[in-house]
Amino acid sequence: MSLNHVDRQILALLQQDASLSTAEIADKVGLSQSPCWRRIAKLEQDGYIKSKVALLDEKKLGFDMLVYAHVRLSNHGKKNLAEFEKLIMSYDQVTECYTMAGTMDFMLRIISQGIEGYEHFVRDNLLSLEYVQEVHSNVTMTCVKRSTALPL
Repeated sequence: MSLNHVDRQILALLQQDASLSTAEIADKVGLSQSPCWRRIAKLEQDGYIKSKVALLDEKKLGFDMLVYAHVRLSNHGKKNLAEFEKLIMSYDQVTECYTMAGTMDFMLRIISQGIEGYEHFVRDNLLSLEYVQEVHSNVTMTCVKRSTALPL
C-alpha cells in the first residue's frame, strides 16, 4: 500500500493523539466516518500502525534519571550475543537497546530512580556478566526535545 496525502494526515493525527475517535479524525481529514475507519484499519493491517499506547510521565512515577549506556562485550560469540540480548529484553529499566557499529557493541537507554538506582542496575545486571568488558555512561541533564512522532 502506498500512502497518499489523507493517509499521512491520519497517521500524523494518530501520532499526536491516538485517543481521537474515528469521527474526530474523519472530520479533520475531510472524510466521512466509514471510509476513515476503513483507512485506519488498512493502515493497521499493513503494519503502518504498530500499536497505540499511553505515554506516561517518568518523573511523576519517580524515574528521574535517564542514562545512555554504551556496552562493549569481551567475547562476541553467538551464544553471548544472544544471551545478552535476551537478558536486556527482560530488564524493564532498559527502554531501548541498539546494536552498534564502531567501538561499542550496544547502546542502552536506561531509566532509573536516581543515580543510586542506575548504579545498582549496572553493578547487579550488566557488570555481573562475565562477557561484559566495559560500560560507559552518559547521564542526561535536561530534555530539550523528545518526540515519538515520525516526520511524515
